[in-house]
Amino acid sequence: MIRPPALDGRPVVLKQPAVSFQQFLQAELANKTNLKISKHAKSRMQQRGIYLPDALWQKIERKVDNAREKGVNEALVLTNDAALVVSANHKLVITALDRKSASEHLFTNIDGTIVIDE
Repeated sequence: MIRPPALDGRPVVLKQPAVSFQQFLQAELANKTNLKISKHAKSRMQQRGIYLPDALWQKIERKVDNAREKGVNEALVLTNDAALVVSANHKLVITALDRKSASEHLFTNIDGTIVIDE
């Protein structure tokens, strides 16, 4: 039997993952949404006093997933309080405006709109 020189006579040690599957699963379950928020969007939300409850974030995520399945790349998400530009492919909130400010803006490079009356 021929052995590769690197393994000749030495035991093979398998590295353990840094995080166990159970830890990973618990972290994913604790995460309310897989929708990420860019640094820019976080900053805009803080500056503009935009707060969206967890239930609304989950609904936005579901709608963005549906839009992505239908071929939408960049979506404008309108809620009662905010307008979000979201990359559906990357599940990433790019920027955020309050609804009043959004009514004064022109949104470009958007190929889908999601309206959530909440």
